[in-house]
Amino acid sequence: MKAPFFKTLAITAVAGLTLAACATATPYQPAGFNGERGGYAEQRLENDRYRVSFSGNSLTSREQVEMSLLLRSAELTAESGYDWFATVNRATDRDTRFVGSPDPFYSRYNSFYGPYWGPSWRYYRGGFWRPFDPWGPNDFDVRQVDRYEASAEIVMGRGPKPAGDPNAFDAREVIQNLGPRVTRPMP
Repeated sequence: MKAPFFKTLAITAVAGLTLAACATATPYQPAGFNGERGGYAEQRLENDRYRVSFSGNSLTSREQVEMSLLLRSAELTAESGYDWFATVNRATDRDTRFVGSPDPFYSRYNSFYGPYWGPSWRYYRGGFWRPFDPWGPNDFDVRQVDRYEASAEIVMGRGPKPAGDPNAFDAREVIQNLGPRVTRPMP
C-alpha cells in the first residue's frame, strides 16, 4: 500500500523539478530556435530598412522584450555594414490572460492525495448521504498572465547618427550597453 504512494510522490517531485527548470524567461535567440515559441525575428523591407520583432513568454518582462528588440536592431545594423539605426515606428503589445486553477487543498478529488481528501461534511437527503462543502464546489485561484511582443521598423545609416533625433541609436553603443543585460540561451 505504501509503495504506490511513494512512487507517485517520486514521480510528482521529478515532474515538478523538470517544470521548474523549464520555467525561465525567453532567451535572446531566433524565434523557433530549440522549439522555443518566442525570440527575435526580422524581415528585410529594403536594403537599409527592416521590420524587427521580439516575443517573450509570460516570464519575460516588458523591459527585457524591449531591450532584446533594440539589441537585435543594433546587431542587424552592424552586420549590414551600417553605423546607426533609427526607429520609424515602434510598438509593444501586451497579451493578458487570466488562468484559473482549482485549489488542491480542498478538493475531494485531488489526484495526488486520492479521492475524498480534505474536510468534508455530509447530510442525509432523499435516502442518500450527500457531501456538503462549505467552500463551494468551485474554489479557484486566478492569476493574471502577461506576454509582451515588441516590434519596430528601422532605417539604417552610415556615419555619425543624426544629432537631436531621439529615435536614432549608435549600433555599437547599443550592442556594448545592452548585450550583457539580455538573457542568453543556456548551453
